[in-house]
Amino acid sequence: MEINKTIVSLIATENRATGIGTCIDALGVNPVTNKNVLIKPNFNTADPAPGSTHNDTLVSLVRKVWDMGAKSIRIGERSFPLTSQVMEQKGILPLLKDLDVDVVNFDTLDKKDWVKINPTDTHWQNGFRVARPVMDAECLISTGCLKTHQFGGVFTLSLKLHVGVVPTTRHGFDYMSELHASPNQNKLIAEINQPFKPDLVLIDGVDAFVDGGPATGQRVKGNLLLAATDRVAMDAVGVAALKMLGSNQTIMHTRIFDHVQIARATEIGIGVTSVEQIELVPATQESRPTRDRVLAQLK
Repeated sequence: MEINKTIVSLIATENRATGIGTCIDALGVNPVTNKNVLIKPNFNTADPAPGSTHNDTLVSLVRKVWDMGAKSIRIGERSFPLTSQVMEQKGILPLLKDLDVDVVNFDTLDKKDWVKINPTDTHWQNGFRVARPVMDAECLISTGCLKTHQFGGVFTLSLKLHVGVVPTTRHGFDYMSELHASPNQNKLIAEINQPFKPDLVLIDGVDAFVDGGPATGQRVKGNLLLAATDRVAMDAVGVAALKMLGSNQTIMHTRIFDHVQIARATEIGIGVTSVEQIELVPATQESRPTRDRVLAQLK
């Protein structure tokens, strides 16, 4: 029986400005034409990439999305410190203004704009809430970083990126205390992803944390970018890339689909269910050796 495969594209490059567009093109899809686009970056803190999304990554992604025919573009985020402070510290606001991009600071949402989600199959005690701009997005693009997570998440790629669409105590809800205290933290992370689906996911691995993280850690040059439309496939390839780079013991000695984030995501139908369903495509001929090294770890 022929297996339907999901493409993850990879480009080996240090150049975010040119690499992002090439990596997206290799997917062979355009979900943004004539759409109002919301981009969710990794602005948990203002730490340098991969502690947060590199400004060049976000600017290059925005330019590519405009080129793909977007009707409008907004950036939406909830940071760990005040979101406005993180964006100011990163110096991203004037860049976004020049690119005609609006900023949706989730800190300023009314309580009614945190949509209550009550899954029937969940490890959350009383469900959770998601920012309405994410739920209502006509086209959602998520862009994260290639890195490990030392505080219970193991890794923070595309699934864990979306913890930033759930409110904190400063919004009047205490979901983060439940998340961080739970023995099922990685299952809760996966379950956050169930109510919505990004149309495009990008991971910046030009720089990577192979231990520590999410804000600071053991930094290496990964010199690669990844693009996909499937969060589970993306995270599986991301973990394989961390293995290729030489990561911590948990990453190196756990089969990819045995990681709880990934296993739970497959159980609740978020994405692919096995490595056999993933096709890792080199975006350029020069990217084939890196693709082959990552592919060798995809097991």
